[in-house]
Amino acid sequence: MADTRDIYDVTIIGGGPVGLFAAFYAGMRGMRTKIVDSLDELGGQLIAVYPEKYIYDVAGFPKILAKDYVAGAVEQGLSTGAVTALGEEVRALERFEDERLFRLVTNKAEHWTRTVIICAGVGAFEPKRLTAPGVAEFEGRGVHYFVRGLDQFRDKDVVIVGGGDSAVDWALTLEPMARSVTVIHRSKFRAHEKSVRDLEASSVKLHYPFYEVLEVRGNHHLEEVHFHHTRTGERHVIPAQEMIIAIGFSGRLGPLAEWGLEIERNSIVVDPITMETNIPGVFGAGDIVTYPAKFKLIATGVAEAVSAVNHAMVYIDPSARLDPGHSTNIMEKKARAAAAAASAEE
Repeated sequence: MADTRDIYDVTIIGGGPVGLFAAFYAGMRGMRTKIVDSLDELGGQLIAVYPEKYIYDVAGFPKILAKDYVAGAVEQGLSTGAVTALGEEVRALERFEDERLFRLVTNKAEHWTRTVIICAGVGAFEPKRLTAPGVAEFEGRGVHYFVRGLDQFRDKDVVIVGGGDSAVDWALTLEPMARSVTVIHRSKFRAHEKSVRDLEASSVKLHYPFYEVLEVRGNHHLEEVHFHHTRTGERHVIPAQEMIIAIGFSGRLGPLAEWGLEIERNSIVVDPITMETNIPGVFGAGDIVTYPAKFKLIATGVAEAVSAVNHAMVYIDPSARLDPGHSTNIMEKKARAAAAAASAEE
């Protein structure tokens, strides 16, 4: 009986920037590639959470809007033949060791593949909520955890809560267009040093450390923010029509945690050389993986994706070259092969 399973060489879980580059590079190596993502569009957290925010940790761009970077990443990621299965939440992974195959089950379908690369970012993410009185009441009416557009902040008094990269980046992004920007943070800034220096040199009003929001007030829309110094008790009230809460995300692995993967602090442990997990044939890259001296940057993730793809290739075909050479040579070989195939058909 004929095998009717549609088998891919590699299935990538996660359509963010790391997963997209893994798909591009796998295509360069001639691998039949699929991307599975729970979101309805590619781009991962960049497009789902802050498409209008500048990002700074990708090579070739001093800064670039997340949505613009994603547009290029999607074009590149799909340029070598990868197909997508969007709006599909991964549920289960079954390994058929005798056939060296995997069956990946989602909420909509099943996918057969020879290898898997997990590029799921922080997993299923939810913003950490601020519990001060009034915050939940005004969510969507001046209080934001996700920002899809910038026009709503133009000529407004904006308060940003948080001190990580996202909070600092939002403050720098909105400073030129908002009437005023105020940052409230309970500790030291945890953002990149240059971004913090730029923030301190800007017109943004900074209240840190030991400052926390007490409550927010308004009628139909946010109107003012009350906060205090936690050590002295000194209270402040400032006008605010918009507030961005950027105090982090709570990531969870969801069903991935039940696959038998080695987990450490909500991250998947991989070999730092091969990017392979403890399950042979399953690799990982990006923020979801961990190993000694791991750095959570897009730049790091795409390098990990290259290692994962190359070692997945050798897992499928042990006679294949681990290092295929310079990307220019790879693409030239693909072009010559395509031209020869076209000539043979004529």
